[in-house]
Amino acid sequence: MKPTLQAGLKHRFAYKVPEEKTVPHLYREALELQIMPEVFATGFMVGLMEWTCVQLLAPHLDEGEGSLGTHIDVSHKAATPVGMTVTVDAECIEARGPRVRFKLTAHDGVDEIGSGTHERFIVFWDRFNRRVAEKAGATS
Repeated sequence: MKPTLQAGLKHRFAYKVPEEKTVPHLYREALELQIMPEVFATGFMVGLMEWTCVQLLAPHLDEGEGSLGTHIDVSHKAATPVGMTVTVDAECIEARGPRVRFKLTAHDGVDEIGSGTHERFIVFWDRFNRRVAEKAGATS
C-alpha cells in the first residue's frame, strides 16, 4: 500500500436504490423474506458501505493489492423506499499496517439510515486467491 493511506481520508458515494436491493431480494429462496416490505435491505446497506470503503482505498493501494472486510459494526436505523438515493460517507479513522478502520454514515435524504464502523484488511490478491484455491481443493 502507498504511504498516502492514512487516517483522515474521506469518501462519499451515492446510490439510487433499485427494487432488486430490497429485503425480498436478499435471499430469493427464503420464503420468510419474500413477505417483507420492499425497502432497502440491511444486507445491501452493509454492502454499499463496504463498496464505499473499497472506493476510498483504491487510489492508495499498489498494483495487485485489494482489501477484504474483516469486521463491521453498524446499525440500520430507518427504512428507505425504492427510488431514493442513499449517500454513504466513509472516513478512514485508522491505518495500522494492513488493517484499516472506517467510520461510516448512510443517509437517504430524509433520515440517517445507518452508522457505525468497518474494518478492512489489505491483501495481495495472488496470495489470497492461492489460499482460497488450496482450501477449495481440500474439500473436494
